Amino acid sequence: MEGYLERVLPSAQQFPQPLHRAMRHGVLGGGKRLRPLLCLAAAQAAAGNWREGALRPAIALELIHAYSLIHDDLPAMDDDELRRGQPTCHIIYGEAMAILAGDGLQCLAFEILAGCRPATLAQALGRELSRAAGTPAGMVAGQAADIWAEGRRVKAAPNAKSRLPRLPAARQLLELIHRRKTGALLRAALVMGGLAAGADPARLRDLRRMGADIGLAFQIQDDLLDRQASTGQLGKTAGKDQAQGKLTYPGVYGEQAAHKQAARLSRRALRVLDGWGKAALPLRELVESMAERQK
Repeated sequence: MEGYLERVLPSAQQFPQPLHRAMRHGVLGGGKRLRPLLCLAAAQAAAGNWREGALRPAIALELIHAYSLIHDDLPAMDDDELRRGQPTCHIIYGEAMAILAGDGLQCLAFEILAGCRPATLAQALGRELSRAAGTPAGMVAGQAADIWAEGRRVKAAPNAKSRLPRLPAARQLLELIHRRKTGALLRAALVMGGLAAGADPARLRDLRRMGADIGLAFQIQDDLLDRQASTGQLGKTAGKDQAQGKLTYPGVYGEQAAHKQAARLSRRALRVLDGWGKAALPLRELVESMAERQK
């Protein structure tokens, strides 16, 4: 994956050099590459092998993720100076260039998807990624809701428009944020892998359901690690959620309950793969490793 990302990005020597260096810094500065790995593993689980056709969506997912991190670190957002153990993009290249680097990565992601064949596959992949990255049910919406909720006192209120039991509004808002801010792109990684592999509608539904669970579990773990891990372990500033008054699972439910919820979601996600055979083993192992991560 590192080699593919290196090749699709503009050269650091290509004009305008500051922009392309900022883009490369945001993508090639390390990272778990979890979203492309999930995409490839889902394609293998659905089709028996991950195929060349899953590479383009895998790369596009990571470019969208990298753009989101560059923008998330900006002073107007989470205002962080450290990412993956290195200075954030705007610290090195300035705020304007960091904004443009994120914009450039987002455009490049969809350019890469447009090269998928047949054209109907490119269209389906583009629709899935744009919905997961945008609004009202994607990452951008989640980021906006997260900023809106920051430091606010969310009062208890009934959920009048649904059949759900009456819950504190803070809990409803918390799940809405997490399923969009982080969960949507992780869910899309599994679905896009299935689409690239030609999975049937039943398999795609399973992958979507599984992705929803691991996406929420992943963000709950992020909330816990922000409290429990060090800056050195995380590669970014620890303790920022509490300092900024973020709405988090351990903050609303307590650390023990949050941990149990993440574990329950991970177990439920893995049950989806029962009966999928050996081809799903890499995906199963990847989800299991996500449940045990320490950064």
